Amino acid sequence: MEIVKWSALFIISLAVLIKSADYFTTTAEKIGLHFKIPSFIIGVTIVALGTSLPEIATSVISVSEGQSQIVIGNVVGSNLANILLVLAITAIIGKRLFVSKDIINIDLPILLGSTILLFITTLDGKFSYADAAISLLTLLTYILYNTKAHREIEPKEKRELSKLKAEEKKEKLKIKYPIILIVSGIFLYFSADFTIESVIQLSNIFKVGTEIIAVSAIAIGTSLPELAVSAVAAKKGKADIAIGNVTGSNIFNILGVMGIPALFGTLHIPPGMITFTIPVLIFVTILYVFVTMDKQITKWEGLTLLLLYIAFLGKTFGLI
Repeated sequence: MEIVKWSALFIISLAVLIKSADYFTTTAEKIGLHFKIPSFIIGVTIVALGTSLPEIATSVISVSEGQSQIVIGNVVGSNLANILLVLAITAIIGKRLFVSKDIINIDLPILLGSTILLFITTLDGKFSYADAAISLLTLLTYILYNTKAHREIEPKEKRELSKLKAEEKKEKLKIKYPIILIVSGIFLYFSADFTIESVIQLSNIFKVGTEIIAVSAIAIGTSLPELAVSAVAAKKGKADIAIGNVTGSNIFNILGVMGIPALFGTLHIPPGMITFTIPVLIFVTILYVFVTMDKQITKWEGLTLLLLYIAFLGKTFGLI
């Protein structure tokens, strides 16, 4: 009964967390547009951060509850799921994903550099305030570059922001938007709290580290909305938006989702993450860069990525 209880709470709280983050981000976009903040600035700040909001919320809560090891599992697991699950399935459905020259020359090198930085800063078994400062300064530089260059990290949101901008011209800011922002923020906090509590209880029941639950269940759960959007886009022949979404999200995860919680306390890195999981992320990121060198990801490459993810989960839970 305990397993059923905590599993149900985990699923429900994670679902509420993801939906609350969606409402929070969408409403923040509308308010930003109302106050005439340029759409490209919204795209590289509110929208890009919004895709990592569930990870940020659960990470901050985990630190406050003395479970900081969840943070690294959350970040590494989400990035692995984005590449080996979201991109893989999207490539399989879409049969071929095309990668822009801009992403290959700018974002992928930054992603690889950020991943190596993560490995270096966690070698001592902790992620300190100084490490957080380096990560957040790197993230700020990345945001400022995108803002100055008027780049949109998330191509999908660019079209949505255009629609929102057109709507905002027709009507004044409704009182419901600030209310939705506040209410969704409250739900975001409590759902993140319940998610972490259920993770702690499930890790005790299954006798595994909380970082194992984070690197698998939380990572897959927070990647499901992205997977759904990418799959639908693939069916419509617009699967290439997944490349920009995944790459931008992974950069924000490493630099922001690790950096922000570390401001509230030192993050402890379990030995298994240093010796296995983070090196796997480096290998997968290098593979991601290598696969995209011909400016495309084929369905066969997607299938290979998916098989690697299955193998990773099997190894994580000691099944292989």
